[in-house]
Amino acid sequence: MSGIEPASATTSGKLGPGRLILVVGPSGAGKDTLLNVARRECAGDDRVVFPRRIVTREASAFEDNLEMSVSAFRQALSAGELALHWEAHGHDYGVPRAIKDDILAGRTVVVNVSRTIIPAARRDYANVIVVAITAPADVLAERLGKRHRPSDGDIGERLHRAVTEDAVADVTIVNVGDPEPHGHRLADIIKRPIDAEPIGSNGGSGHVDRHHD
Repeated sequence: MSGIEPASATTSGKLGPGRLILVVGPSGAGKDTLLNVARRECAGDDRVVFPRRIVTREASAFEDNLEMSVSAFRQALSAGELALHWEAHGHDYGVPRAIKDDILAGRTVVVNVSRTIIPAARRDYANVIVVAITAPADVLAERLGKRHRPSDGDIGERLHRAVTEDAVADVTIVNVGDPEPHGHRLADIIKRPIDAEPIGSNGGSGHVDRHHD
């Protein structure tokens, strides 16, 4: 199960004028680490929103989510309380519907998501930027091994899937070494004016700004 609730109509038929930044990448890439750096740099800026995800598993030191039971999640989904939702590794994930109000108000919403929702997001939201955070396979394997979180599932399977993340991105950040500069790069992307020249294209083609450090 993955999807996105229908967006409120604008002149283009897509939800705007705010921007939706989707952060994707394999487990072990350090998405939450870079998001924490970016969140710190954007602190106090009410034009940027980092919504907490709703997940049907317990929160942990590795990700800050709102825990919800499976039955409560299904009820929230049926009631239209989720703007984005998907299933991964036996758990349900969602993003509160409140982000639509933020988008309508012209804010930038930044959320860590599954790449499976990208086509629907590009279809329904006017300004979408997909940022892939990744790392070489040996680095991913080392990080996953150290983390050893049961919900990570089969590490080999996850590493096999990792190579597909980069293909759907407007920007790719290879997170190796000190995470601070990579987090600064993510923050720079987030803080770009919404009316600035697009980094990529909402169709996934055209210029792609890659930042491999």
